[in-house]
Amino acid sequence: MRELLSPLRDWLTAGTPFALATVVAVRGSAPRAPGAAMAVTSTGAVAGSVSGGCVESDVYEVATETLTTGLTELRTYGISDDEAFGAGLTCGGTIDVLVRPCVAPADRHGLRELVDTVSAGVPVALATVVSGVARRGARLMVLDGRVDGSLGDEGLDAAVTDDARGLLAQGATGSIRYGAHGERRMQDVTVFVQTYAPAPRMLVFGAIDHAAATARIGSFLGYRVTVCDARPAFATPERFPTADEVVCAWPHTYLESTPVDARTVVCVLTHDPKFDVPLLAAALRTPAAYIGVMGSRRTHAGRLARLREAGVDEAGLARLASPVGLDLGARTPEETAVSIAAEIIQHRWGGTGRPLAELSGAIHHAPL
Repeated sequence: MRELLSPLRDWLTAGTPFALATVVAVRGSAPRAPGAAMAVTSTGAVAGSVSGGCVESDVYEVATETLTTGLTELRTYGISDDEAFGAGLTCGGTIDVLVRPCVAPADRHGLRELVDTVSAGVPVALATVVSGVARRGARLMVLDGRVDGSLGDEGLDAAVTDDARGLLAQGATGSIRYGAHGERRMQDVTVFVQTYAPAPRMLVFGAIDHAAATARIGSFLGYRVTVCDARPAFATPERFPTADEVVCAWPHTYLESTPVDARTVVCVLTHDPKFDVPLLAAALRTPAAYIGVMGSRRTHAGRLARLREAGVDEAGLARLASPVGLDLGARTPEETAVSIAAEIIQHRWGGTGRPLAELSGAIHHAPL
């Protein structure tokens, strides 16, 4: 729902009624994952997408209806056929879409708080009743130190709050089933828990043209991008307008002082051993998800020898993606940035990097 933050804020401020449609379950292959959302206003404006175009027309009609009835609806969309092409998925999967009107003052207040919280980068989870004996559409917002809203039962609220905090710690989103009072291993109520963790970080070292292109595509992919270089003439915000921050510091010194978690990706584009070796030694001590290093095979062989001399073991060296990127035949900085981004995506989801036309089986990979 992050792509909807700006229009939702505008509509909430203007008092415009709207309905919010959210993918709450996916079975088989589907264009978008649980949490994908589309909003429809009472004036017909649309933002976001739940399926990349397959079922949007029908969801639009359902959303318009909910603005009149005030009722939350759950719709299931499966494989399309000749008679129902406009309201079916052509990819062979099935999705459940929850459509909830946002008209009542309490609903609008709760959603405004969620929008502001997510925009501020504060971790938050939103639990919504999808089906069962609890009221469909009831919501519970879970933050680190407090809980807002209720699903209608104290026991259910307590169980969902515990699970929501667990999912938030993992950065995961999904549906969980409970008994009417929060009992485990029961099927009376289905609750969809969507988590909003702060954007993952991309740390780009080396203020070169390739870094500018990598920063642009990193921002496009939803990363919070930092560019770092020790040279004041190069590490300037003007040269990297899409980066969230530009830092002038020795790369390894900065890396050792900044938060790095298991979602962080590190792109080392410095090309200079006096920067590379201490920087990579520091990077390999972090839980970073990806460490890509630019350079030729000969350059990387020399880099590996220096890292071994610095005490880095073979398991650590195996974490380095170098030469960085997938083999796309890239030449320009922009093409190289696409190659790097493709490798980051492949690493995240476990793809093969091969053309889909050469493969069989599922197109969309589950998270590793």
